[in-house]
Amino acid sequence: MFHVILHQPEIPPNTGNIIRLCANTGCALHLVEPLGFELDRRSVRRAGLDYAELASVTTHKTLADCLVRLCGARVFAVETDGGACYSEVRFQPGDALLYGSETRGLPAAVRQSLPPQRRIRIPMRDGNRSLNLANAVTVVVYEAWRQHGFQAVPPHRPPLALARAACES
Repeated sequence: MFHVILHQPEIPPNTGNIIRLCANTGCALHLVEPLGFELDRRSVRRAGLDYAELASVTTHKTLADCLVRLCGARVFAVETDGGACYSEVRFQPGDALLYGSETRGLPAAVRQSLPPQRRIRIPMRDGNRSLNLANAVTVVVYEAWRQHGFQAVPPHRPPLALARAACES
């Protein structure tokens, strides 16, 4: 129903938790290289990434490649300096939620390429830097899904297939 984009994730257990989240919510996960870890079978199992077979996970060489694949989806950058609170957004099926790496966040050029209403934040107490990446993704994914009555994606059509079908029509 929704797309989660991780721009250059660095910490395998975070990505593993997000894969598990996507498997359980029907979101498609997009990983933009370079990754801070290997996706080989041994590394995947050690980091708890073995839920990948239950989720739609795609790697992309660049963010531009990823966005082309999503064919015009509304993209929301979730950043600590975003304007609107995530709960004020009215999410639509097919929307993409974009997150930066754990240590660097999103590059300034990426943030600035999105209109202000597409740069959102999760409220936090003053003086704190950020939430854990997996926790931040969970907060926004569940809000987007809640807005749509926690509707399940049909099991015979994975989320990415739904997005491709929308592009082709």
